[in-house]
Amino acid sequence: MSCVARLSDPHLLARLVAMNTARPNGNLPLVDFLAEYLDRPGVRIRKLSAPEGPKANLYVEIGPEPAGDRGGLLLSGHTDVVPADEPEWATDPFRLTLQGANVHGRGATDMKGFVAVATNVASEIDPGSLRAPLALLLTYDEEVGTLGARHFAESWTERERLPRQAIIGEPTRLAVVRAHKGIVELHITVTGRSAHSGYPHLGTSAVEPLAAIVSGLAALRRELERERGDASAWFPEVPFVPLNVGTMRGGVAPNVIPDRATAEVTVRPLPGMQVAPLVERVRGVVGRAAGGAPWTMEVAAESPPMQTPADAPVIRALLELTDQREAQTVSYATDAGWLQTLDLECAIFGPGDIATAHRANEYVALGELTTARGILERVIGRMCTSEKTVEEVEDGRRR
Repeated sequence: MSCVARLSDPHLLARLVAMNTARPNGNLPLVDFLAEYLDRPGVRIRKLSAPEGPKANLYVEIGPEPAGDRGGLLLSGHTDVVPADEPEWATDPFRLTLQGANVHGRGATDMKGFVAVATNVASEIDPGSLRAPLALLLTYDEEVGTLGARHFAESWTERERLPRQAIIGEPTRLAVVRAHKGIVELHITVTGRSAHSGYPHLGTSAVEPLAAIVSGLAALRRELERERGDASAWFPEVPFVPLNVGTMRGGVAPNVIPDRATAEVTVRPLPGMQVAPLVERVRGVVGRAAGGAPWTMEVAAESPPMQTPADAPVIRALLELTDQREAQTVSYATDAGWLQTLDLECAIFGPGDIATAHRANEYVALGELTTARGILERVIGRMCTSEKTVEEVEDGRRR
């Protein structure tokens, strides 16, 4: 793999891909490996264990102690991947494989490619050369609800240590993104009473009320599609809040009246929207449609929408260095939704194409890894090594 240009350790991405961090495996071997990989004088490392399960966030600071001005730069990526169960894989998904100008493997684009680039950059920097800290945050369980980022945001008590400017390296094909929708996953369960289907008077179906609920949610979906919010213009393809009934399950056999039925539903709020009112709208539909049947609704996962000012220093720097005129938006959620609650200004920016993620034969172009490396070095130069770092941050805020 020596062809992976300009990575100080050309085998690092291969090592990361080889670690299967899909649920339920956790990410501790990867976290321990990277903590040891980055450990040296001038580097402060914290492994932040998850409340449950074999997983942790990794937070790394390089250079001077934070001065309390929120200067410097944070690079963030998630360490987990989705399972590689697709039968169409042409290669071992946990063995990085070179094919032409691309490298294939689970997580190559989403998002161990960025993690490898950021780690290589961080491992090469002389801590003594930095005037403001460079931080690295690697999270767990992004793929199942941004759980690691949420835990970090809700448990981190030293906000003044964090750089205000952050790059979250999701695959954007090196486009600069400053806003995205959120996502809320809801689990709706209806209960009934089982009986032999030949004696229906002895049972109560849970499936029939769930079907009525799904019909009511379809009407709500159409209602949401007609509504527009302040951020609708940023998402011309889907300028509304999408609602999707993703799964329905109920019953055990055709001749048994089902005593339990469930549906999994997602809604994707626009930036600037509050999640609670959307959840209450869904709850109201469920309550009216259930027709008296017992039911529950659980918020199984939540990732807030994200919005960063167009004049944030990290946005302006990335646009200038990539010759892009303006930042874009995306309709998927990221860790940035939770990280912004710590008063971070986040840019989504990384190598790889989201269209190749979560699919067989996932890949990232070597050229994008190389380009991403060069851009990160230059942004770090502006945010962490320039004598004008603090003034630039404050100037961006005044504008």
